[in-house]
Amino acid sequence: MNDIFIALLIGIGAGIIDVIPMLIQKMNKAANLSAFSHWVVLGLIIPFVSWGIAPWLKGLTIAELSAVPVLFMVGTEDKKAILPIVVMSALLGAAVGVAGKYFIG
Repeated sequence: MNDIFIALLIGIGAGIIDVIPMLIQKMNKAANLSAFSHWVVLGLIIPFVSWGIAPWLKGLTIAELSAVPVLFMVGTEDKKAILPIVVMSALLGAAVGVAGKYFIG
């Protein structure tokens, strides 16, 4: 399989995992689409970044850095949402990093 296609599948998987709790909470469509597309894009970025660090740490770092603008936007409206965003970014970022290393190399 093409590496880009595999990375896309990794991102889609992460996006689905991130959006499931949002759907359960009945969050609005824009928030769900934003979170899903964020992970699809990260799935295409994280596996191809070469920083020479552990894959889980690379994924965690990139995911947390990319979450900063989201935290500014969401945090002004709902301070309770900051912790779940940070936690999911850490967990899914690390997972995308590891999956990228395992499936792509």
